[in-house]
This record gives sequence, structure tokens and C-alpha cells, in this order.
Amino acid sequence: MSSTIESAEHKALRTAVTGLGQRYGREYLTRVAREGGHPDELWADAAKLGYLGVNLPEEYGGGGGGIAELAIVLEELGAAGCPLLMMVVSPAICGTVIARFGTDDQKRTWLPGLADGSRTMAFGITEPDAGSNSHRITTTARRDGDDWILTGRKVFISGVDIADATLIVGRTEDARSGRLKPCLFIVPRDTPGFGRSVIDMELQAAEKQFELTLDEVRLPSSALVGDEDAGLLQLFAGLNPERIMTAAFAIGMGRYALARAIGYAKTRQVWKEPIGAHQAVAHPLAQAHIELELARLMTQKAAALYDAGDDMGAGEAANMAKYAAGEACVRAVDQSVHTLGGNGLTREYGLGSLITASRVARIAPVSREMILNFISHQTLGLPKSY
Repeated sequence: MSSTIESAEHKALRTAVTGLGQRYGREYLTRVAREGGHPDELWADAAKLGYLGVNLPEEYGGGGGGIAELAIVLEELGAAGCPLLMMVVSPAICGTVIARFGTDDQKRTWLPGLADGSRTMAFGITEPDAGSNSHRITTTARRDGDDWILTGRKVFISGVDIADATLIVGRTEDARSGRLKPCLFIVPRDTPGFGRSVIDMELQAAEKQFELTLDEVRLPSSALVGDEDAGLLQLFAGLNPERIMTAAFAIGMGRYALARAIGYAKTRQVWKEPIGAHQAVAHPLAQAHIELELARLMTQKAAALYDAGDDMGAGEAANMAKYAAGEACVRAVDQSVHTLGGNGLTREYGLGSLITASRVARIAPVSREMILNFISHQTLGLPKSY
């Protein structure tokens, strides 16, 4: 079956998730965020239905599917107005990395909980001075007998307050070359020396952003995920799903905004006809729909390549999908707000807050400029500027 034609199973999954999303909707998520809470009820219901762990191995309580299925879940929840950001982090990044590279003990310890939603894991890669340059990560891990000692800082890490642990990207010294290489460590939330502080964001979301400090954090040898020498491979095994899921998040948000604008354009009457009859209103909405559909196609391609084990092909496609979805989302939200005019900025219609939220897909987890760099160098073979 071509990845561009959705299977009956995938269509059924979309329909089922839509039903769940519509039971909660945008008002639920907005209320939870405003009250400083977390979408625990939606998370629990999604878990009960098997949606949160749909990509994780069946032997550990997952659905045995892939990132393709998990992306569908997130997109449809987003289209209903209630996306779960921690899905990007906990099952998609952390669950995938542990399922692919974790020890048997790590899999037994973490995967059942990640699959049934009873446990969550955050992901810590971004640093204050490194930005998108993973080679400048300064969080280091050094051996001390059988233990590891981690020292460093992280920033813009989602959901650390509710996560049972954080998968931290650090660097260890290569004994042969002396160079630092990336490694991944599971750091439980209450580990001594592991501190967190909330970053005050303009973005209104249930999931808070944190700055983390690791002050001589001592971890047992069992905290290291996988092989010390395969850190880079393991890191990219987590980053490709992150890009695919961010694309799904953006597409869902764009679809939600567009649906609100279409409903308004069909009924809002200023002159004789509804405003949607005028091409100056209709054509930009049609264009936004086309761009979202194109972004979804690339997201499906990226997920299909990743699930087929083609990490290199998936890397290129995941970056393209994230770029396309981020751009399509921002334009869809902008046009939707514009279609409603002043009403687009009222709380009643719930679109104004998406102006800030939609920018996230352009900025995180990697900026559109860094994606253009990746495509310039890796795909087009152009020389690097840095």
C-alpha cells in the first residue's frame, strides 16, 4: 500500500480519535491551561483507548504500530482543538529511543508505563548557549567508579514537573580521541542535584517550560541508554520522530483554525451573501487547506520511511515535513484570524492564542533556517557556511 493512500486502518484510527477529541475540545484545554492544571482526563482516556502507546512494542503493552499511527493520533486531537504536547516527548522520543536501544531492564521498567500513560518522560537536549548546535552541548557525563556524574544546564524543556524522569542528552569523552560524543541518560525527577525552574512564557499552554540544572548529579551505570558509542545514532532515532510529531501537531492546529474560519465564513453576512462567497476571503482559505494537505503528505512519507527503518531517508523527509507543516500552520492560523476580523482576537472564538502557539512549529524543535541548512547541505550538496 502506498504511503500516500491512507489505509482503512488509519482512516478508522482518525475517526476514532476525532470522536475522543470532540468530547474534550479547545475549551477544555484552554480552561485547564488557565487554571494551571494538566489535561489529565484527556491523557487518561487516550491511554485507556491505547492511543498513547500505539507506536510502542506489543510485548510491553503498546499497540505495535509506528510513528505513522502516533502522528495520526496527535494530528486528530489537534484538529479537535486539544493536542497533547507530551505525546511528542514521552512516547514518540523517549519511548522510541528506549524501545530501540534500551537495555531489557530499561524496557521493562519504562515502556509499559509510557504505553499506558501511567508514566511520562521528558526530553532534555536544548541548552542556553548551544541552541540548535548539538556539537556545543556542554552537559557532560564523567565516570566515577560504576556511576556517572552529570553536570550542565538545559532550557525550554517541556513538562519536567509532571514527568517521572527526563531523558538527558549529555556528552562523554571518547577515550581514544579525547573528543566529546553524545550520550543519553535517564534522570529520575527527584534525583539529588537535578533542579528545575519555570520559564515565564507568553505562550498559554498546560505544559510548562523549564530550565534545568544538573549539579554533580550521580546516576548508576544503568541510567545510560544503550551503547555509549552509538549515542549519535540513538539521538537521531529520537529526533526524527520529534520532527514528524511536531509536523502532526502543526497540521492539527492549522486544521482546527481553518475549520473555525470556514464555519464563520459560511454564516457571517455583511452584505447580501455570506463573506465566504467573496474570493478575497475564499481563496486564501482554499490555499491554506492545500498547504496543510501537502504538509500532511510529506509527514506521512517521513513516518513511512522511519517506520520502515530508513533513518537517513526519514531524516530528510522529517525535516521537510516539519518545515512544510510549520509554514502551513502559521499561514492557516493567520488567515483564519483575519477571516474573523475583530472576532478572531476574542476569547469567545479561541483563535487569538493560536497566533503565538503556531509560531512554535516554526521555531521548535529546530528552526526553519536550520532545516533549510540541512536540505542545502545534505540534499542539494551545497557547501556549508559554518
